[in-house]
Amino acid sequence: MKTASDNISSWINRLGCSVKSIAKIILQSGLPTIKPAALPGESIIIMGNGPSLSGTIDSFPEILATHPLLAVNFAANAPEFHSLRPRYYVLADPYFFNGDGNPNVQRLKLNLEKVSWGMTLFVPVKMRRHVAGLTNPNLSVEYFNPTGVEGFEWLENFAYSHGLGMPRPRNVLIPSIMIAMSLGFRNIYITGADHSWTRTLSVNERNEVVSIQPHFYKDDEKEETRVRTEYLNYPLHSIIYSFYIAFKSYFTIQRYARHRGVNIRNATPGSFIDAFERCSLSELQ
Repeated sequence: MKTASDNISSWINRLGCSVKSIAKIILQSGLPTIKPAALPGESIIIMGNGPSLSGTIDSFPEILATHPLLAVNFAANAPEFHSLRPRYYVLADPYFFNGDGNPNVQRLKLNLEKVSWGMTLFVPVKMRRHVAGLTNPNLSVEYFNPTGVEGFEWLENFAYSHGLGMPRPRNVLIPSIMIAMSLGFRNIYITGADHSWTRTLSVNERNEVVSIQPHFYKDDEKEETRVRTEYLNYPLHSIIYSFYIAFKSYFTIQRYARHRGVNIRNATPGSFIDAFERCSLSELQ
């Protein structure tokens, strides 16, 4: 049972987070350009790149072909990309804009230039200049603010609804869901969001953290080496804390979705995300 002291402490903590978030909005956020685009009653399917997406693609080809899709990260490098033809694509990690020397990033840009259907690419406001070189007329670019905002609910609701920030974006799924809401979708289905990172997390005899993060496509050796090297730079507690931030953000998203009257359903078999109602994608048939 919470005491009066606990309530005061919680209020002070929210006040501190709110002041910090307002400062971040002032210093980091720019003008977002996302406008409602969903048709009445239209549902969107967000495709994370987790290994379970392969099974989803095999089991529900008709559903994926008849609903708007949102893809993320290196999905454009997968053979299935051009048959799935997603309507939306989200890039959030600065690595995609600063990793020009990486062949996978170069291949991603080439594949985006080959898109032969209408697709909207969403990138952070501050990365505007990095996509100026895209010339594909089928590709339109919109901008969002990945500024982490937390504090009083009224502040969160205001910042989220105006595109000034979002729950702390530990991974690309968080901005993807928030973008889907900004586009006006009332029913959001999540696939390929296994988030089962703890199953592959270990520490070797050199006290180095090892994490294997498989995708529905096979990463090449360079990408596997990059991810493995990246994890060597962080102690275990830091990595586990980053997992905590992600899973906590999903509960904030769920609270905000209810506030907006949006239904978010997780159609990822075996997903570790515990914030959203579970379902099968067959629900969309």
